[in-house]
Amino acid sequence: MNRIVLAVALLMALSVHAATNERGQLDASPALFGVMAAINAAGYDADLASPNNHPLRDAVRQEIAKRNVPSLPALKQFFAQHRKRNDTLELSQYVSFALSCSGPPSFALNQRDLDIPPDVSPLADLPPLLAAFYREANIEDLWNRSQRAIEQYIGYYQAPVISAVTTVNAYLRQQTSGFKGRHFQIYIELLAAPNQIQTRSYGDEYTIVITPSPEPRIFDIRHGFMHYLLDPLATRYQEILKRKSQLSDHAQRAEGLDDSYKDDFLLLATECLIKSIEDRLDRKPQAADEQLHEGYILVPFFSEHLPIYEKQEQAMLIYYPQLIGSMELLKEDARLTNVQFVKRAPSRVVQAAPPAPPPLTGTAKMVDDAENLYTARQLEPAKELYAKILQEPDEAKSHAQAYYGLARIAALQKDPELAQRLFQKTLELEPEPATRAWTLVYLGRLSGAAGDPVQAAKYFQDALRVEGASTAARQAAEQGAQQTSQGLRP
Repeated sequence: MNRIVLAVALLMALSVHAATNERGQLDASPALFGVMAAINAAGYDADLASPNNHPLRDAVRQEIAKRNVPSLPALKQFFAQHRKRNDTLELSQYVSFALSCSGPPSFALNQRDLDIPPDVSPLADLPPLLAAFYREANIEDLWNRSQRAIEQYIGYYQAPVISAVTTVNAYLRQQTSGFKGRHFQIYIELLAAPNQIQTRSYGDEYTIVITPSPEPRIFDIRHGFMHYLLDPLATRYQEILKRKSQLSDHAQRAEGLDDSYKDDFLLLATECLIKSIEDRLDRKPQAADEQLHEGYILVPFFSEHLPIYEKQEQAMLIYYPQLIGSMELLKEDARLTNVQFVKRAPSRVVQAAPPAPPPLTGTAKMVDDAENLYTARQLEPAKELYAKILQEPDEAKSHAQAYYGLARIAALQKDPELAQRLFQKTLELEPEPATRAWTLVYLGRLSGAAGDPVQAAKYFQDALRVEGASTAARQAAEQGAQQTSQGLRP
């Protein structure tokens, strides 16, 4: 499976507005990876014993432990000085930092002080420490070597994410991915403690960060995507909503309701609308009463009026002010006056880890074993296994991966002519998009090293056009194209 840009072609799922070049992505972030690698080395041990950790977390921790990292003592001291009262808050501040900084190699905070999120301000001295650690621990190498595991985990999310956002877009009758200029992003982070989901809305960016879990967190992604689409409507029509805000007095009595909803009526209204839509999509009408008693005071109103919305033809973008305007204060006040709210909202139970998937067999296992040998830089055993894979009949995709592996080994062993022939053979067998993009990147580098910048530029541009290429491959292609362009200038 490969990373995806969820766009118009996927039945309006996270559709793209051509005029703004706006994208919706399911991906991994080199900035998050770098920050998480650093804090894991510095003392972030949250839930290390959990079976829901991804194996990559332990592998990266062990690899860093083998390396000489002069900046690590200072990084450990910084981490110890910024501990939080629980693991979730501890992770949260570093997620905020990663989403606010420029990423590797400098990790600079480029915003003005007023634009830096409050939980990031105490970490203002972190960038130089991170930059030194990133360089000394060679985190770029670990990021590149982790791509296969990251790609596999992203593939785990691909189909259900497409289904979730398509369903939401269909229900709201969305024609674009929200308001012009806004961007919805999902990041998978495998180095963080499991069973965590963090959302951020910074300016025009709405980001969800997901860590490993037994089952895909599709409910949370769908919930976040609806916030991304509906929050701007509450802001646009806040004058209408504020006329109903006296109803929030009832929410103040709900002890189990988070204070953020008690303090922000627009946020409460949007959350209630989202819960009502979820109840409709999931066919759980009984959930409305439970949500009311938790403090989501507008759920009954929306539950009664969404069927009316469904029977008319306007999109929610157009229908929203009519929906909010139909709320009758006296009727809702009477409905809420005698509601007895629960003292504590029920917590969602995290499922136990599911049984391990069946082991790979046959040629698939041979490819996996060869890749693991290559990643560990056991080149001769890897070469032997790749050659053995080529003896298997009628295995075009496996043969493509074998040629790709042999080509990379030839490049590492300073045999550019053999590497180029093997990479060309890889392309002839039509490999998966991730392998195709990297193959073109390698061919671009080889052409550049051979003194053919024109051909190198073509390879890099071809790599950038591969749909489904990984972020790392795209970044490598962009860097190669930029360097080649500079070399071609008179």
